[in-house]
Amino acid sequence: MNTATDKQKCLDCLTQAITDLHGQVDIDQLTKISNLIIQTMTGPWRSFHTPNHIFEVGEGGDAIEVISAIFHDLVYVQVDQGISVNISRYISPYIKQDREQLVILEPPELQEDKIFKMVIMLFGFENGQPLLPMSGQNEFLSALIAIKALENMLPLRILTEIAACIEATIPFRPQLDSGLTCSDLLFGRLVNANETFQFGWGDQEISEIVKRTVRLSNRDVENFASTNSSRFLNNTWNLIPETNHDLKNGNSYSVHGYRVSIQKMEGFMNFLSPEIVFRRYRNEPNEKDYYKLLAQTKQNLEVARLYLGTKLTSIGILEALSFRIGRDISLSTMMGELPLEDRAVVGLEQFLPEIITPQQPSSPIEAEVLELLDKGRTVDSSYDVKNSPVATFMVKSIGFTEMQRMLNLSKEFFKGNLTSEDLLASCDPYVMSTIKSAVLQLFDSRKGALSK
Repeated sequence: MNTATDKQKCLDCLTQAITDLHGQVDIDQLTKISNLIIQTMTGPWRSFHTPNHIFEVGEGGDAIEVISAIFHDLVYVQVDQGISVNISRYISPYIKQDREQLVILEPPELQEDKIFKMVIMLFGFENGQPLLPMSGQNEFLSALIAIKALENMLPLRILTEIAACIEATIPFRPQLDSGLTCSDLLFGRLVNANETFQFGWGDQEISEIVKRTVRLSNRDVENFASTNSSRFLNNTWNLIPETNHDLKNGNSYSVHGYRVSIQKMEGFMNFLSPEIVFRRYRNEPNEKDYYKLLAQTKQNLEVARLYLGTKLTSIGILEALSFRIGRDISLSTMMGELPLEDRAVVGLEQFLPEIITPQQPSSPIEAEVLELLDKGRTVDSSYDVKNSPVATFMVKSIGFTEMQRMLNLSKEFFKGNLTSEDLLASCDPYVMSTIKSAVLQLFDSRKGALSK
């Protein structure tokens, strides 16, 4: 979609949802809000949390879910490198910036109103509290903007249900030691809001509200349960440059910068478990569907961990090799530039030999990962090629078990506990000499091009 189409779709979705909720539709105001949302979500650093994502999260949901989905990723401080002036006016009466951190204001500086009181109650936050990027900062600010933007169009009861849905999109929260889940905590906060604002909800109604929030939060992360591992990795590759902005600079990012971006994602995938990706609350979703989500997520995480670990090993070897030239060498120097449609590009893979008797995968996961490394993911990204020639060459030469040993050594190199030369010396001699020879041939091709 283009920006104009996205703005119109956003306006149509908001208008229809507010109409369905018997709210007061203000087309002029909704047009401004829609333009603001799409403008923010098509910023220069957005590659996954885009208009397409919010429409997908809202698809199939009721009116409250649709509105919540549209607003839930509006603020993403670490991706956008701050909060744009256009949306900050909604939240500036309630927060301040203290050095690099956002902090909720305190009285008398804070002019608390009913809307703010409700939102802070649902998130379990307090006045004067610092906001943390991984602990609900973005969702809290997104919810606050949503509720302030719509406060004259919908009653407080409906706005509270919207804020609850956005709170539920804070991802990857484990069960507490007490056994309570984030959904249990939200139920308790909704009970308190019900008493404070006298909505007249019974426990069953509040339970249904929480079930709706679970449906929305599960759709927000449904990519983790994709039935196609390549599609899951495509979305993972869209996430990487959102918090690794150097990758947006085409061929100019360094070997080190690329390695750090892969390393962060590999660490993240090893932190996750299916049980903290998807939620279940009072049979929402039903048992069969829930365990199907968990099983598919487990499969995708296993593929992603092995895939990312293997790529991290290969880029670690290239980084160690690049240290012989300097400490800030571009990846294109070591591997060649990214392919271009209008001209041929000489790349490192052209100088890597085909392995006649490759090491065979020992499990279906290894077979799938080797296929992804060799043939490539199904979608190109702007900063990387689909396939992984160096990793493929290494796996076919020495197998996944040896790659795991090299991964452990590579991580010691990244920590500074192992020198670059020690890492290179620990690699299989044939693999090391072949990669080094391929890099030299790449350099020779450039030398030949220059000397024409």
